[in-house]
Amino acid sequence: MPEFRYRGYTLEELLRMPRDEFIKLLPSRQRRSLLRGPTEAQRKLLKKIEKAKRALAEGRKQPIIKTHVRDMVILPEMVGLTIHVYNGKEFIPVTITPEMIGRYLGEFSITCKRVVHGAPGLRATRSSMYVPLK
Repeated sequence: MPEFRYRGYTLEELLRMPRDEFIKLLPSRQRRSLLRGPTEAQRKLLKKIEKAKRALAEGRKQPIIKTHVRDMVILPEMVGLTIHVYNGKEFIPVTITPEMIGRYLGEFSITCKRVVHGAPGLRATRSSMYVPLK
């Protein structure tokens, strides 16, 4: 399997790179979002991520990171963590892989489910589907 590269850089190079340099590699929408500075909610999420990274480095179990911040761009330091992203009803666990760098967290926590309609009763005719129950 070939080594992962983002715009010609390996994951190790991206991790060592200053955030300003990494931002220049992103597509324009993500670049603009990060250049404007993180919101308060994004800052809180980044602190939780730093705390989780420290826990993993010390050999402890990763704490559960829950967030409503779906518009956060996935950064190289998030790789390897599992972040529970809210989809409007429940928190969906998203394990961050290197291929997700530069995308948004919300892209991996789908907000709407496929509609599966129930069938009418046993031996029902097509016309009896529309008879209202009293």
